[in-house]
Amino acid sequence: MQQHEVVDMAALLTHAYELGDMIKDSAEVANYLYWKVRVESHQEAQQIIKEFARKKEAFTETERFGHFHPDYHKAKAEVKEAELQLDQIEEIRMFKQAESALDEMLYELSESIAHAVSDTIKVPSNQLKPSGGCGNGCSGSCSSCG
Repeated sequence: MQQHEVVDMAALLTHAYELGDMIKDSAEVANYLYWKVRVESHQEAQQIIKEFARKKEAFTETERFGHFHPDYHKAKAEVKEAELQLDQIEEIRMFKQAESALDEMLYELSESIAHAVSDTIKVPSNQLKPSGGCGNGCSGSCSSCG
């Protein structure tokens, strides 16, 4: 019986690697990687991403004290302004869309696998789902854009 479990685990791992290869070959991954390279090679986008990160860090410092910090509202407004500047760049908008589509595909695959085992298994995600799940990397913080 023990040997049968090892064979099943080997087959399971083989199928997992095959699934990984299929995901890597998907249109969602190709689109994500295309826009990721476009963002990385877009000089203006990189400058705004760095500025956004700097402003977000400054806001995080003021956030520790909340509304009581004298620069809290200014720092928050600067982060929002930097986010708006990011959203003006087509490459970043398209990257966010591609990232969201890939995240959704991975979530759906994870959900299918988990629910094939049991309906009670929780499936992690990056974005809050109406059904109570959680997934989205770049949107909002753009931490994965740069």
